[in-house]
Amino acid sequence: MLLSIKTKLNLTPEQKTLMNKHAGIARFTYNWGLAAWNNLYKDGLKPNKFILKKFFNNHVKTEYTWIKEKGICQKITQYAFDNLGTAFDRYFQKLGKRPTFKKKGKHDSFTIDASGKTIPIGGTRVKLPTIGWVKTYEGLPHTTTKSVTISRTADSWFIAFAYEVDKSPSTHQVDVVGVDLGVKMLASLSTGVTFPNPKHYKKQLSKLQRLSRQLARKEKGSNNRHKAKIKLAKLHARITNIRKDTLHKITTYLCKNHASIVVEDLNVSGMVKNHKLSQSIADCGFYEFRRQLEYKCKKFASELIIADRFYPSSKTCSSCGHKKEVLKLSERIFDCDNCGFCLDRDLNAALNLKALGCSV
Repeated sequence: MLLSIKTKLNLTPEQKTLMNKHAGIARFTYNWGLAAWNNLYKDGLKPNKFILKKFFNNHVKTEYTWIKEKGICQKITQYAFDNLGTAFDRYFQKLGKRPTFKKKGKHDSFTIDASGKTIPIGGTRVKLPTIGWVKTYEGLPHTTTKSVTISRTADSWFIAFAYEVDKSPSTHQVDVVGVDLGVKMLASLSTGVTFPNPKHYKKQLSKLQRLSRQLARKEKGSNNRHKAKIKLAKLHARITNIRKDTLHKITTYLCKNHASIVVEDLNVSGMVKNHKLSQSIADCGFYEFRRQLEYKCKKFASELIIADRFYPSSKTCSSCGHKKEVLKLSERIFDCDNCGFCLDRDLNAALNLKALGCSV
């Protein structure tokens, strides 16, 4: 089974400069490939990453000597074209938007490998191909990997890689659990356990607004504007990391202790169109919650069951099965008109999801 890890690098100023050069070459290659792809498509041709990669290596790469500068790994251009091809494949399959040009300082990243050889990983130091030894803040598992991806968030650099582990059987305390996601309670389980919504973004909103105003007042191109931009990016990264930490704790608890987990197929993109709740819904991270469940269920030998998007878990009585015609969002207590059953709205929905999981 494949597991992945991402951790922060402890780089020297010289190493940060080298990482910036790698990210710049990867961005230049991607943008060149995208421009060439668009031009060929306008001329009625059908380009692909293999044609562009071959032309770039034979004709373009030789003209720019700074790409072959000492200490630069030449594999970054290969992965830039692979990423471009993947982006167009997703676009043609209607899984994503059409690829756009990359901008300096935004989502800077690059991927390298050791030309078919494995890269040894372990401890707090990693020897990267061509780049050399880099330090990490935390210890890494002793293993090997085929490639590593280096990325930047704010002014920090991170390393990410995948490695193989033996899949071990897990014992679960509960067979089936229903999980109802919401804004007030982030997750309500059919076992009665609840996880309140920390609302990380809302807590930091006033500080975000203040830093955004400070950035807007700085002169474009000045060092002070760059400092204000980094400060704002750091706060955004902190909010993201705290949100992910909360979701990781909940999803790990679910997958570790439950054999089958039933969640709803939420239309998150449609939900955020409600201007009154869009900020709160985006702060919950429902998509990230499901993404973590999908891979952690494989890790802990659990089963993930996705209920149909139109399954009336909130409107149905978990006692008699009677379905309400209308249930307002402000009604936090479910009161059945048929049998008089009264229960918390989220717990009632979680029990219905559990019953659905048991019947599958």
